[in-house]
Amino acid sequence: MAYDSQSQTHTGPSGDPDANYDHQGDGQNRPDLVAALEARVEGEVRFDKYTRELFATDASAYEELPIGVVSPVSTDDVAAVMEYCADNEIPVLPRGGGTSLAGQAVNEAVVLDFKRHMSEMLDVDPDAETARAEGGITIAELNRNLEPHGLKFAPDPAWGDKSVLAGAIGNNTTGAHSLKYGKTDAYIEECEVVLSDGTVTTFGWVDVEDLHDKATEARDEGSQIEAQIYAEVGRLLHEDADEIAERYPDMKRNVSGYNLDMLVDEARERGEVNLGRLMAGSEGTLAIVTEATVSLEPIPNETAIVMLTYDGVLPAMRDVAPILDHDPSAVEVMDEVFLDLARDNPQFSDLVATLPEGTESTLLVEFYADTPEEGKQKIANLLADRLPDYQAELDPDDDAGDVTDVEIQAVDALEAYDDDRQAKFWKMRKAGLPILLSNTGDDKHWPFVEDTAVPPENLPEYISDLQDLFDEYDTFAAYYAHAGPGVLHIRPLLNLKAEDGVDQMYEISDAMTDLVVEYGGSISGEHGDGRARTQWNKKLYGEDLWNAFRDLKSAFDPDWLLNPGNVCGDHDATKNLRYDSSYTFDADFEPVLNWENENGFQGMVELCHGCAGCTGYQETTGGVMCPTYRAAEEEITSTRGRANMLRHAMNGDLPDEMFTDEFVHEVLGLCIGCKGCKNDCPSGVDMAKVKAEVVHEYHQREGLKLRDRLFANVDQVLSLGSTFAPLSNWGMKVPGVDWLMEKTVGIASDRDFPAFHRNTFRKWWRSRGGAQVPQSEAERKALLIADPYTDYSHPYVGRAAVEVLEAAGIHIKVPDEVTDSGRPAFSKSMLDHARSTAEDNVEALAPYVAEGWDIVSVEPSDAVMYQLDYLDMLSGSDVEAVAEKAYGVLEYMDQYRLDENIDFDAPPESLAYHGHCQQKATRKDHHAVGILRRAGYEVDALDSGCCGMAGSFGYEEEHYSMSKAIGSILYDQVDESPTDQVVAPGASCRSQLADYREQHGEEPPHPIEKVADAL
Repeated sequence: MAYDSQSQTHTGPSGDPDANYDHQGDGQNRPDLVAALEARVEGEVRFDKYTRELFATDASAYEELPIGVVSPVSTDDVAAVMEYCADNEIPVLPRGGGTSLAGQAVNEAVVLDFKRHMSEMLDVDPDAETARAEGGITIAELNRNLEPHGLKFAPDPAWGDKSVLAGAIGNNTTGAHSLKYGKTDAYIEECEVVLSDGTVTTFGWVDVEDLHDKATEARDEGSQIEAQIYAEVGRLLHEDADEIAERYPDMKRNVSGYNLDMLVDEARERGEVNLGRLMAGSEGTLAIVTEATVSLEPIPNETAIVMLTYDGVLPAMRDVAPILDHDPSAVEVMDEVFLDLARDNPQFSDLVATLPEGTESTLLVEFYADTPEEGKQKIANLLADRLPDYQAELDPDDDAGDVTDVEIQAVDALEAYDDDRQAKFWKMRKAGLPILLSNTGDDKHWPFVEDTAVPPENLPEYISDLQDLFDEYDTFAAYYAHAGPGVLHIRPLLNLKAEDGVDQMYEISDAMTDLVVEYGGSISGEHGDGRARTQWNKKLYGEDLWNAFRDLKSAFDPDWLLNPGNVCGDHDATKNLRYDSSYTFDADFEPVLNWENENGFQGMVELCHGCAGCTGYQETTGGVMCPTYRAAEEEITSTRGRANMLRHAMNGDLPDEMFTDEFVHEVLGLCIGCKGCKNDCPSGVDMAKVKAEVVHEYHQREGLKLRDRLFANVDQVLSLGSTFAPLSNWGMKVPGVDWLMEKTVGIASDRDFPAFHRNTFRKWWRSRGGAQVPQSEAERKALLIADPYTDYSHPYVGRAAVEVLEAAGIHIKVPDEVTDSGRPAFSKSMLDHARSTAEDNVEALAPYVAEGWDIVSVEPSDAVMYQLDYLDMLSGSDVEAVAEKAYGVLEYMDQYRLDENIDFDAPPESLAYHGHCQQKATRKDHHAVGILRRAGYEVDALDSGCCGMAGSFGYEEEHYSMSKAIGSILYDQVDESPTDQVVAPGASCRSQLADYREQHGEEPPHPIEKVADAL
């Protein structure tokens, strides 16, 4: 799949979009299908092998290669695809964000990718409290459009920034606040759908008495399928209503089977039914939702949260029922397994550390309120019977909630009223799925029974029985999520690669279904049937309703072409698994980096489970991951896409592919090594490190390009330019030189090189006589590394660092034996070169560290190189000592509060601070903001990602337009910041910002320069 950096579109490999298409496994290519669809739609038609592999998985344990992928731009496109596929008996699967946990978003079908284009907000009616939108809009984007009106789409799935509206309908999505809001079905007013023959129609409210007439009318108009639908709905209401009322679980949370209980309830209560609500929970098996009108809810004025802590999960479960008497908006549970994994996750370790010692379970309880005082009162009422300190806070005249007769058994309580603290609590809970799957071993917490639901009052007995069941299989499970409505995400730890792993999965599913039925619950309270649970619907509902499901399916889809096998089909939960005993993995090379995680390199490649965490960031500017996906919104440019492709290449799905030019350039070439996924991916997939391994091996096999060698040895290039400055600066501006560089070396002609300085930083250091603060009088002593960019191109940054550090009383030495950290070579995956540099540097630096010296860099990527990447390349006490004592210059000042020794007199300026992506990914970026503020500046810390320059990436001709597209996101943030000046510590970032602000004629300053200005 060739990436065109100018147009940011894809074509098929070698120009043939269908070269690898094998329909039904018959070995015959089908260019006729591709040509037919291309002739009928405006959107993209992609049947190349890479696209098919990218869409073969979702967030579940399943995998199946699709026939191909179409990204429609309109309902007309969808209808055209469906009509052609119906005529030719080809299955079709509508797909949104690919976040499905039960496998309903993968199938051998033509996939309709709604998220790419059909994601527009169409209309908002604040007075009627309704909105209309295309099916591919994410829930987060929908709510951003509604927020100015004080309204929201109430169902709130944890991955709302990745999940789309049509997917929420197909799955009958709910979320943490279902206690207040219920499921998606309650908010559907109308759905525009494409039927299984390509007919476009709208389903909404219909009087029950009019169903027969609607069937006749549709038949007269030649719409046979629509006529069948109205007739079958009428038959269900007449013949099966009592069975439906009796067999469906009496619960807020049940999304198993078709949505017939709501159909019956509305018919009996209102005398009318909404056929659009039949789409809820249908998983794309009845019709394809292209647009929907949904009702909305007011955004609550205030929220208040208390985190109750327990010494076990069963005491927490016993507290759920009495807590519900206080009318909370949410009650969420996290057990010991979950908390232990969160404790090891860098995003949540600080928060978990605040829990009382011995905490083995928590309940996150949230209340809605009109005022902050009311929210605090509701929490006080909840805790009054348990914690005496809260008695005094009770207002006898307050009606925010009565104290129950049942004592709450919590050991302790952590309250949260401010937005930041509440957001941290929720972020940890919502990251439950990927946190549980952050282990890289073969034993994983699989989601095959993960959202069973029982009435809340039955939770203690149900959990006790489940623990006995898991003991029988010598395993255990994590328990988290929506305890309030009785939905627990339960993930048994199994090794599906083992011979008996899949058998255990089946047997546990069977036994848990029996328990669910016994306790009056549902096999799915949230995430649907899919491949994991379809086969258990017959046991849950009985033979009669199972047949009723199939009759309804046949009325909507006579040939069973829409996402076949789901809800009432023939899916076997043990088939089409991503991992089973036949799974193989062959990297075909020996990794050269240190992999301390379980299963090493293989474990990291297999770590991505498809949660789509990396595909939600294009909706916002927060976080770092994944810069190229934000710019292109192509699956192959996401961390999930790259991880999937690498796994396919190593497990035999893409044999002999991994070290081809196409694979390396298409799959890995646009990973810019920002390290964002290492921190932002909740599972911690380290794609930058994985890429370094694979591309290094590619270099070993195919050799290196001249451009790679030049960038890896940039210290020599800059040294040469400095020697001949200013002639070298003039020479780079000679007309035609930029064109020649692009044609011969591949360096983008639109890029300007940094200026060369003849009077380098090190020359300046020597000329001033070295350190001005005697070692005997110094607070600390620091080696200030003269990296190539600082030395030859930005000497004034080095001088500012010296000025500030000496003002803080630091004795400085600028060592001649260490300049290049090895970062340029490492960024080009030239690991032998980088390791050799690292070995020399550690040999030179370790004796200094042993004598009490600190290592300080003004270039952030160099600091991270010493702190992190050296440990990936080398082992031993010396490299560990160097890594421990390496700092970025502002990190160093903040770490030791060195600025407390300085008198500042900052000019009256406000600064927009853009941090370096690698420092953000290693959680070291906040230090600069603290120093700048204490120096006296007003600072707007931009929640920005990568600037797009990424070292040499932005200089490369084929990546120039992508670099600028990434940079445009940062440019917009800078423009929106009400500040006087932008500052950035990274030389690459400053270069990118200088290109953006050419009219200013200079790069923005390094923040250390602004600190120097404030002395």
